[in-house]
Amino acid sequence: MSSRKTILSFDACDGSPYTFRISTLPYAMTLDRRQFLTSTATVGMAGFGLPAFAADAPYPTRPINMVVPFTPGGSVDFSGRLIADRLARALGQPVVIDNRGGAGGTIGSTYVAKAAPDGYTLIVTSQSTHVVNPAMNPKLPYDAVKDFAPITIIGRLANVLVINAGLPIHTFDELVKYARAHPTALNYASAGIGSVSHLSMELLKKQAGIPMTHIPYRGAGVALSDLLSGQVQLTWNNLSSNLDNILNGKLRALAVAAPARVPQLPNVPTFAELKFPDLNLTSWSGLAAPAKTPDAIVQKLYLETRKIVSDPANRATWVDKGMIIPEDITPAAYRKEIAERIQFYRRIAHDNKIVLDSN
Repeated sequence: MSSRKTILSFDACDGSPYTFRISTLPYAMTLDRRQFLTSTATVGMAGFGLPAFAADAPYPTRPINMVVPFTPGGSVDFSGRLIADRLARALGQPVVIDNRGGAGGTIGSTYVAKAAPDGYTLIVTSQSTHVVNPAMNPKLPYDAVKDFAPITIIGRLANVLVINAGLPIHTFDELVKYARAHPTALNYASAGIGSVSHLSMELLKKQAGIPMTHIPYRGAGVALSDLLSGQVQLTWNNLSSNLDNILNGKLRALAVAAPARVPQLPNVPTFAELKFPDLNLTSWSGLAAPAKTPDAIVQKLYLETRKIVSDPANRATWVDKGMIIPEDITPAAYRKEIAERIQFYRRIAHDNKIVLDSN
């Protein structure tokens, strides 16, 4: 005899025509109000017994909202969409991307921090929202460590130091020599004051003894445009955003921040090889839920996500986009990495007297 379990849940109770969902695992059907009343009479279900069925339903029983705290089109949005489709198939429920951009990711992050901790609202985390913003802004309306339940890292992104290809510089050593010989010649672009690119370049300046002038922009896209036109000479950004321009010869890569040389640029050394291990930090995208989300839900999402990113069938997609398949990062390990990186960038800001513009 089949041991399938019947689960009943309300899909809508907001004044619109009633819709109910009856699932006999692993199948499901949707009934309108009249069909539901007929069906329940047939099987002898009493109205007062309904809550018991819902309480026994396994997670998830309805669509999951996955917040991307940026507008569509960027690397964080790409990572979210990449995992959402596969996670929906694994969980048997839709995973809906919800772009809530604004204020450098603060609007979407605050929304998730205050959402119900029931596993139905998730966030695609990033270095900006969960490392740099907390490191730079003491008045942030959310706490990146305390207000979230980290799940795992979706993918890591190699960062790359790139220069305009018109410069007579082909290696990192040549950059150092050129900068010292021409102390006012190099202007570097960043995505803004206090951004990862700003903090990383200031650390590079200090450790390598390179004189450069900081030119902050309102976002990496505008900075890249001026870099390509020669208005500025170099920048630091994730590899996926710069790979096409490197491969077509418009930009030249001098070093990558990654665990090992990336397959797309096999001749470009890592910062660790160049004896600058502090700079050898990847960026990442990950998943988190609101704090106090039940541990059973967090663990389920962690295990399903790990299956997805570990699946050989998915690896080619990650690699083609310049992403690095992440190592097994447990929820506890992810929380630890977030906390440590906040302190790392906070120290850089303090040592270089970098503060956000209060205007």
